[in-house]
Amino acid sequence: MKIVACNSNRPLAEAVAHTLDLPLTRALIRRFADNEVFVEIQENVRGQDVFVVQSTSFPANDNLMELLITLDALRRASARRITTVIPYFGYARQDRKSGSRTPISAKLVANLITTAGANRVLTLDLHADQIQGFFDIPVDNLFAAPTFARHIKETYPDPGNLLIVSPDVGGVVRARAIATRLNSDLAIIDKRRPRAGVSEVMNVIGDVAGRDCILIDDLVDSGGTHCNAADALMKRGARSASAYVTHGVLSGGAVARIADSPIKTMTITDSIQATEAVARSPNIRQLAIAPLLAEAIKRTSEETSVSSLFD
Repeated sequence: MKIVACNSNRPLAEAVAHTLDLPLTRALIRRFADNEVFVEIQENVRGQDVFVVQSTSFPANDNLMELLITLDALRRASARRITTVIPYFGYARQDRKSGSRTPISAKLVANLITTAGANRVLTLDLHADQIQGFFDIPVDNLFAAPTFARHIKETYPDPGNLLIVSPDVGGVVRARAIATRLNSDLAIIDKRRPRAGVSEVMNVIGDVAGRDCILIDDLVDSGGTHCNAADALMKRGARSASAYVTHGVLSGGAVARIADSPIKTMTITDSIQATEAVARSPNIRQLAIAPLLAEAIKRTSEETSVSSLFD
């Protein structure tokens, strides 16, 4: 088994390799003067089971091209099987036609990854489950829910007062999975989006008064949805408002916006490498997902069950 790290989140790839007690495969990934990507695999991978770790986070297009060219290099180097490990799958929010004459970019990216040479995909908390069907190769979609549930149990000494909250109707299944693990009640934020990147809270479904509310979501970008939801919860009498979010995209002024919000703490995974602003933030913290990814990689290589990780 070989682990190849691209550049989007090298610390995570190193942590995965360390957990598996394997060295990272030597590979050169650099730019020409005109910013073209060049990849050279610097050791023999012929007949090997190769795992390429690369999140397609900011800068999304650069990181996507790195991944595609690395896949092509491995295919031409006669790797036996290539598994693309994508902790954060960019373009996932473009999973349907949102209007006339608009693309389904998530499907396009799936086609590119398959054509470049991937034999299977391992990812974490896809924004929409149907993206698995965009691929013509096997996809294992891992879940951060067990990691979050364990951390919540360790952090909150009064589990009977917890209330799990979905920030929108689309995230109810994800929030209910954690509520079930914690044996907690569930509330839902009724929101609308007047335009992309902007959300407005219309109503809170459920009794939140006096409860420690925890928002559960798959990603946070601008932070507007979670800040507005926390504000609405506090106005309706919640004792506290926190958030557990898998992917910390946190673009623009999101970190400052969250710092100034009623959110007590926002816990994200390290699926995306933390910026300096995130590392300095007083109320954003990261959980390591390397053990989860490493175990899934090990089971994939050994041809044993991955889904049993979440039983």
